[in-house]
Amino acid sequence: MQDLSELFGADGPLSRAMPGFVPRTSQLRMAERVADSLTQRGQLLVEAGTGTGKTFAYLVPALLCGGQVVVSTGTRTLQDQLFARDVPLLAQVLGRGLRVALLKGRANYVCIERLTTQQGELGFDLPSARGLLSRIEAWATTTRSGDLAEIPELSDGHPLRARITSTRDSCTGNKCPAFARCHVFEARRIAAESDLVVVNHHLLLADLALKEEGFGDLLPSADAVILDEAHQLPDLAAQFFGDSFGSRQIDLLLQDMRSALTASGNGPRRVAVQQDRVQTALQALAVQVSVLLGAQSRMAWGEQSDGLDGASAALGDALAELAQHLQLLGDGDSVQQCAARAQALADTLEHITLAGPQDGARTLEQGNRGFSLQLLPFDVGPRFRAMVDARRCAWIFTSATLGVAGDFSHFANRLGLDAEVPSLRIESPFDYPRQALLYLPQGMPDPSSPQYLDAVIECAATLVEQSGGGAFLLFTSHRALERAARALRERWGSDEHVTYKLLVQGESPRELLLRDFRADGGGVLLGTASFWEGVDVKGQALRLVVIDKLPFASPDDPLTRARVEHIRAQGGNPFNDHQLPEAALALQQGVGRLIRSEDDEGVVVICDPRLASRGYGRTLVASLPPMRRTRERAEVEHFLQRLRPLVSGSVT
Repeated sequence: MQDLSELFGADGPLSRAMPGFVPRTSQLRMAERVADSLTQRGQLLVEAGTGTGKTFAYLVPALLCGGQVVVSTGTRTLQDQLFARDVPLLAQVLGRGLRVALLKGRANYVCIERLTTQQGELGFDLPSARGLLSRIEAWATTTRSGDLAEIPELSDGHPLRARITSTRDSCTGNKCPAFARCHVFEARRIAAESDLVVVNHHLLLADLALKEEGFGDLLPSADAVILDEAHQLPDLAAQFFGDSFGSRQIDLLLQDMRSALTASGNGPRRVAVQQDRVQTALQALAVQVSVLLGAQSRMAWGEQSDGLDGASAALGDALAELAQHLQLLGDGDSVQQCAARAQALADTLEHITLAGPQDGARTLEQGNRGFSLQLLPFDVGPRFRAMVDARRCAWIFTSATLGVAGDFSHFANRLGLDAEVPSLRIESPFDYPRQALLYLPQGMPDPSSPQYLDAVIECAATLVEQSGGGAFLLFTSHRALERAARALRERWGSDEHVTYKLLVQGESPRELLLRDFRADGGGVLLGTASFWEGVDVKGQALRLVVIDKLPFASPDDPLTRARVEHIRAQGGNPFNDHQLPEAALALQQGVGRLIRSEDDEGVVVICDPRLASRGYGRTLVASLPPMRRTRERAEVEHFLQRLRPLVSGSVT
């Protein structure tokens, strides 16, 4: 390991190669602790405040350590940034000739076998996509990576995507006729031979959770795993370590089964009776789900759902019968693969249906693409810890928000890590008392009051008019966002002569909304959960952030309610042990949208009066950056008007 103080110093290679590089003691401190953990193959938790430069602080030691390192991120944006920009730049600066791989989940790569065998069926089923399908077929003959990101018009939610990609269930591995040309296995082969592999948390957790079922292992020779945006891990782990059954899985199974039987020369008629029984049972279960959910999109699946239990059991029996008949046909690997998938779906459905109250939270969800049943474990800690312990490499977890007022125990407990795991907290180098003002408005109604949202909208609108736009309005629910959007359009106009450009989540893709916001300089963006984190707007385009309510999870959320009941049954305090620390972490993320550089200035407004009136407000405030606080509107208006003259025309 080279001398890190020299590398990060004022006259070091980083400073010489990158205009604008500013040596930071905090960045060097983090890099040194990461280097120690890499050398000792230990564990480390690092909370690095915005502006620390944590990406370089872990990448430089990772590139210099001489071992194989897996870097996992929470978002595709950061994953692409690391692979395309940060790692190549640092490798060049450090003079390291490294093999670097970008690895995505199999749903991102075209499956040559499925594309070939389903061409006729695809064109028939999706006539509107025939032009796109032709484009994909031509691209598939020339692409080297097979990464569907090379076809920007194929969105993540396009129905064609599921038909031309494989899943863990549908993939036949080295038995596949197109295995020699498989992009998924080629990508994994390249990753296994690389010095640094950039993945995302979804892929890493899938690899950890499914290794025992024959899925390829990313980590047999890794010397270190570095997890950025690690605050997302506990909730994501619950999804991967639980069980999930979706109607879409059956739709895909039946499509693949028909193709496999046709290719074998038998045709679907051999199992027509069993297929009809599956489809009838699936429709009956869909009706039960729809009746229970009503107008809701998600709910807990409780003990009162006798009709659902019966419909679920009937579908499981029909799937098991289909699996048995497919096995008896013995018509090649593809048919037998469908048999195994049908039986696996039956087993998963049975496990969810028969789960007891202590096994986890059972939920129902319904969307545009069908319904799903889930069993989410209350505590993923023991299983995650076992998987960490099974791989004797360095594990480094980092994020801008890991702790609650400097305490890492909540995060460590949720992942089953030792209470004494080494940790490091680095304050942001930004001058928050000068750059930012935290405003807690006086006289706001209680959040449970029918007048509360109207008061929030009026407060936000008035402050936007003082700042001249340049605002994020962050909401804790879609209902509040939609109501605010209607009210603000009535106030500011909704035609081409609007006072402020209103950008509303859900009306355009996220990246397009952010691009328009940055370009406008005086826009107002309304967002919910996905805009509370992972959004980076530097400069004068953003000078006001308004948060409607403290981000406590809704008590009506089925998973939250189930976790509360579980913690209470274990003798714990649900509010102190779970709800408060989770709200503190989410609030830090929302507040963190405002100050993203040394030159940023602005106001954060938290409208919820409980921050000042309740005892737990002290814990929440202690978790936030050290901003100057005020309850005086006049002080806020003066601060905003001081910023407003700096804005003229378009801001980029």
